[in-house]
Amino acid sequence: MRHRLKGRKLGRTASHKKATLRALATQLLKYKKIRTTHAKAKETQRFVEPLITRAKSDTIANRRYIYRFIKDSDVLSELFGDVAEKVRERNGGYTRVVKLGARVGDAADMSIIELVDYNEVAKPKKAKKETAKETAEEPKAKKASRKKKEEVKDAEVIEEVKTKEEAATVDGAEAAEEVKEEPEVKAESSDAGKEEEEEKK
Repeated sequence: MRHRLKGRKLGRTASHKKATLRALATQLLKYKKIRTTHAKAKETQRFVEPLITRAKSDTIANRRYIYRFIKDSDVLSELFGDVAEKVRERNGGYTRVVKLGARVGDAADMSIIELVDYNEVAKPKKAKKETAKETAEEPKAKKASRKKKEEVKDAEVIEEVKTKEEAATVDGAEAAEEVKEEPEVKAESSDAGKEEEEEKK
């Protein structure tokens, strides 16, 4: 029986389990959110939260202690800098574990573990459709500005139609002038023919 024995073995030897938790803690502090099995997420939570608490006081002793577990110098400097500043006012509970459901391959329970203070990305708001009631309650100034906009749009459409009609009429006038010019040429040629006949006579 496992009385008074905390934690999960995670199906690993002691050294393998330590290496796994160190890697997961490093990735969590680097990316602020990771996806893993629920058991690993809970163990990572127990492993990383005391490290974050120590990082709140930036001393050489604390840096050396945390360096035993977090070997990435960039992650270590970020932990003592940005992360420590964000969690300064928080008394524990720096991480959150959210269940995702079963994995497809082996039905393992999956979870996301994330740093609470870095979950600030807001979802974009959907455009709200106007109902008849809301439009009736609109102020008069808004209604007037909306009418003006509609009138401007109508005027633009009318101008476009007019320009198209003018273009069509201009094209038609040019075609009519060309048609008129051709009979004159024929008339001139017929006059020249008459003169030649008279001279022959």
